[in-house]
Amino acid sequence: MSHATQAPPATLDRDGIAARIPHSGSMCLLDGLLSWDAEHALCRARSHRDATNPLRSPGGLLAPVAIEYASQAMALHGALTALPGSVPSAGFLAAARGVNLHVARLDDVPGWLRVAVTRLAGADEQALYRFELHDEAGRLLVDGRATVVLNTPLSPNRTTEGA
Repeated sequence: MSHATQAPPATLDRDGIAARIPHSGSMCLLDGLLSWDAEHALCRARSHRDATNPLRSPGGLLAPVAIEYASQAMALHGALTALPGSVPSAGFLAAARGVNLHVARLDDVPGWLRVAVTRLAGADEQALYRFELHDEAGRLLVDGRATVVLNTPLSPNRTTEGA
């Protein structure tokens, strides 16, 4: 009897996203995966309007937080594009470049956020993504590029020889 590998879903809800990324509870900022392919993922979020958003500061949910929304979409994309049966690569955000903040805050943006990521390049050890956040009407809120480093464990007790 052969067992077919189940294909990744075309869309996901919040619980499906949380099961695939290292963020859970209120730190899982994405509410839905709308579409994806080998290079792209399009998600939506409404957590930017939540007064208890864990990234909210006394001044509101400031626009640079968009990088975390994009990072979660990148992590989800990586999990969805991993080879069937493999464990998705652990990764961390190494750099954000060319980030343009077209708004000061996200918490006053009405409706849903659309979070789009496009993998531009990558190999086993890193990936380069372009990201964009738009409001429901299509207005560009934040865009930029991010480098994600994969499969590189960080030593908790890194020491310098001779120190």
